[in-house]
Amino acid sequence: MFQPGPRNLITDVTGLLVGHATDEKVISGVTVALCPGDWSAGVDVRGGGPGTRETDALAPENLIGRVHALVLSGGSVFGLAAADGVTTALSARGAGLRLRPGSPSIPIVPAAVLHDLGNGGDKAWGLDPPYRNLGIQALQAAAPDFALGSIGAGRGAMAGLIKGGIGSASIDLGAGLIVGVLVALNSIGSALMPDGKTYWAWAFELNSEFGGAGLPGGVHTWAGLPGAGQAGAVQRAPHSPISDPAPDESRLLALGRMQAGANTTLGLVACTADLTTVECTRVAMMAQDGIARAVRPAHTPYDGDTIFALASGATALDASQQRAAQVGRIGSAAADCMARSIARAVHHSR
Repeated sequence: MFQPGPRNLITDVTGLLVGHATDEKVISGVTVALCPGDWSAGVDVRGGGPGTRETDALAPENLIGRVHALVLSGGSVFGLAAADGVTTALSARGAGLRLRPGSPSIPIVPAAVLHDLGNGGDKAWGLDPPYRNLGIQALQAAAPDFALGSIGAGRGAMAGLIKGGIGSASIDLGAGLIVGVLVALNSIGSALMPDGKTYWAWAFELNSEFGGAGLPGGVHTWAGLPGAGQAGAVQRAPHSPISDPAPDESRLLALGRMQAGANTTLGLVACTADLTTVECTRVAMMAQDGIARAVRPAHTPYDGDTIFALASGATALDASQQRAAQVGRIGSAAADCMARSIARAVHHSR
């Protein structure tokens, strides 16, 4: 059975660094993922109300297709300024594209934001929102180890009617191939089943990484089958009625969250494979399935669900196997890691 990497974080993909900056007065924050050099990248936007920057630079038909850093931020449209701070700070370090000698370097720093403006905190910032400075602080904090839960871009996030936040997970597929996910969960849908305690993603949990609660409603053996009640009996959880998987609509309306773009799951997939921009885009598309596995409902008109995918290129795909099949394997692992990361975000925030 495959196991997580040593940290069970996206930074098990060697070279990638993640940093948070949180403003407790505003109850919001920024999370930055920093690549050494530039990595192949793609993006998939599936929510009905996204807020993004420079995603067109990652379109397979366009020129660049690579990034120096990625920014996930609270603050809705104001949070896009975090990428300005990261871009300026990286350029000052000499990171980025240099089109002619003597000109400033041009870092490629796509970003996506979630809406946390209605979740408390002092948002009376006038002409000086905090996000540009938070972006610089998060970049300075970037490291292999980072915290999960109510921090960074996930500080003001909600998951339905409970706390959302930052989650991450990884998987080691062997032969140097590592896949990891980072998520900022601010969904209108719930990560929990109607019992209020079982994660939709329970079937994907590894090593009790989000509490080890296991099967919904406990384990029961099937009666009447050979071996029932004995070692090796077929086991199954009792049926859990799912008449209304969405959180209470009246409460969401009262919180002002039944509006386009007021909720979002932002995610980042990273892997060690030598993927192209086109292949990264396919992995990002497949990773969206992890949101649908772990949050109900997902990809609604009120969400801005956006997933980026990065590839370090450290591990060459096996030339003796179909390349498309290997990309599909990475995308499948990414979807599983996405589901696990979402549950871990709620677990650590609670």
